[in-house]
Amino acid sequence: MIVFSSLQIRRGVRVLLDNATATINPGQKVGLVGKNGCGKSTLVKLVSGLLRPTAGRVDVAGRDTGALAPRERARLMAVLAQSSRVPPMTVEALVACGRQPYVGWGGRLGPDDRGVVEAAMERAGVEAFRNHDLRQLSGGERQRVHLARTLAQDTGLIVLDEPTTYLDISACHDLMALVRDLNRREGKTVAMVIHDLDLALRYSDYLVVMQKGR
Repeated sequence: MIVFSSLQIRRGVRVLLDNATATINPGQKVGLVGKNGCGKSTLVKLVSGLLRPTAGRVDVAGRDTGALAPRERARLMAVLAQSSRVPPMTVEALVACGRQPYVGWGGRLGPDDRGVVEAAMERAGVEAFRNHDLRQLSGGERQRVHLARTLAQDTGLIVLDEPTTYLDISACHDLMALVRDLNRREGKTVAMVIHDLDLALRYSDYLVVMQKGR
């Protein structure tokens, strides 16, 4: 599902990634772990098309992610990036953003899109908050809403960049248990950067351990 091939990123004399190579197979839950600054989030940015490598390439579902248009990439993978900003919008409106790669001119959702949004909110357990402003929710509830948005993209691959940041221990386990359940019930491939090694060991099938960009 994801193949990192001999990746290198240089910033002047600094090497952010040095011949980083790994494979994540369909249906796996893989945790990316390592100390701060080792290159975990850089891998996520490469998968997302936000960065281009100095050398090497990233393939998603057999396609070079750097060569894909944003809408094509968004139909292959849903990315939950790190963010401390809480947008002033309702839960349902944020989840509906997951359908943007599929809607036509004008950005209006059709009945099928609305059905996908409803199902995503139900699976993430946030349908009761549909009309709530995101700013009224707790950190754990907001992360569930963001996860529902990724589910609304309806992709076979979900990439999570430190999804448990700012959450208390109970909310961390609730969120990770939900991710594990989605993987088991729906066969979604999950690649997740996790700073907590205990959570990574508990909820991953495999680990990619990074140190100094390798």
